[in-house]
Amino acid sequence: MLTVNNIEVAYSDVILVLRGISLEVQKGQIVSILGANGSGKTTTLKAISGLLRTQEGEVTRGSIHLDGARIDKLSPDEIVRRGIVQVLEGRVLFRHLTVEENLMAGALFRAREGQRAAINRDLERIYHYFPSLTALRHRTSGYLSGGEQQMLVIGRALMANPRLMLLDEPSLGLAPKLSAMIFDIIKRINEDSGVSILLVEQNAGAALRISSYAYVMETGRIVLDGPSEQLAENADIKEFYLGLTNLGERKSYRDVKHYKRRKRWLG
Repeated sequence: MLTVNNIEVAYSDVILVLRGISLEVQKGQIVSILGANGSGKTTTLKAISGLLRTQEGEVTRGSIHLDGARIDKLSPDEIVRRGIVQVLEGRVLFRHLTVEENLMAGALFRAREGQRAAINRDLERIYHYFPSLTALRHRTSGYLSGGEQQMLVIGRALMANPRLMLLDEPSLGLAPKLSAMIFDIIKRINEDSGVSILLVEQNAGAALRISSYAYVMETGRIVLDGPSEQLAENADIKEFYLGLTNLGERKSYRDVKHYKRRKRWLG
């Protein structure tokens, strides 16, 4: 389905952020990208969705294909029409609009193409996945809680009827119980509708539980990849991302040295 082939990304023709990233997402698959802040995860998603150009970024080398067709030269709106939608980090909403108006904004291009009946069905499907939004459908979205806003941005992305959804840090700033619920819903959406998902997440444990394959990024490179079950048992992943020692004990993040994994993985 999606193939990212050895891409490099630079901002303002000067700052090289991605250095030869390659990854794949198959139809109906959930794939995770793990990594610390600044490793290039979000830039990878924006390269796929076409949003790089809004920040003076560009894929300067390599290519990105969807079902064999190259998309890295397309505009963001054309990429959406081809079935890829990104949910941005930070729960970006039209805060002055109501919940339902935000959801309908996600289906704007479909409305222009006369898909009214399908849009109405999808709207009810969103309320089925996120029942708490039903009672809030007429509330101004800027007054929602963080968890409700996260549900809303995921729902709005689904209203575009995507084939591939790019999720950037969906658990950011959420309480553990609410975060677990969001991940359960993401998994259910994938199983029910077959939407492929590329998930960027620092909560490695949760990401590995719902994905079938994962990549680990460091300083703009893929340093490790494999089936999620295998990575969850990898000693480096346990130490650097799950905070566990070789004995399975919880380890303070302050004890995990960044230079150690750079030396081990990049050296």
